Amino acid sequence: MNRPLPRASRRALLALAASAGLTSLAGCAGPSVQDYAQEKPVLDLRDYLNGPLTAQGLFTDRSGRVVKRFTVQMTGQWQGEEGTLDEHFRYSDGTTQRRVWHLRHLGDGRYVGRADDVVGEARGESAGNAFHWTYTLALPVDGRVWNVEFDDWMYRMDESTVLNRSAMSKFGLHLGDVTLAFTKPAQAASQAGHHQD
Repeated sequence: MNRPLPRASRRALLALAASAGLTSLAGCAGPSVQDYAQEKPVLDLRDYLNGPLTAQGLFTDRSGRVVKRFTVQMTGQWQGEEGTLDEHFRYSDGTTQRRVWHLRHLGDGRYVGRADDVVGEARGESAGNAFHWTYTLALPVDGRVWNVEFDDWMYRMDESTVLNRSAMSKFGLHLGDVTLAFTKPAQAASQAGHHQD
């Protein structure tokens, strides 16, 4: 039986997880991304994560209490099937952080991603207005590194807006959730190209 993490460690993990961004419990039965195949507008990461974007988000612990709020300024760039997403985070306590994702489209709506603090590869799939991926972040806590699992769902609401919710777990324990609202400037959204798999 897994022991619950001490309160201080849980808070530290939630605070450090704030940089997750592309960001529902891993290993649990749940919806398939194909359940959303007929939903529109279509979420194609090569179109949506292209150019400038902003996001606002918050972290809640297992009880639903808000632990931290944050904003993100992002720039996405794609060359064919290879893309980067440069994320700059500013947290409610005044701290900042940066993460650069390196993304690759494998065809048929499948993607892989890497970042400096991602263990191995993030793997995901899109269908209709939804994108689902899972990954593990190596987060330093109290002088140690914890591998925290993220189960991440994104839903395109309209041409400009994507909602994102990610569940965090460690040792099978649900640590909390990250909720994000992405906004793409209207002009950039209207000028985005349309890719075909």
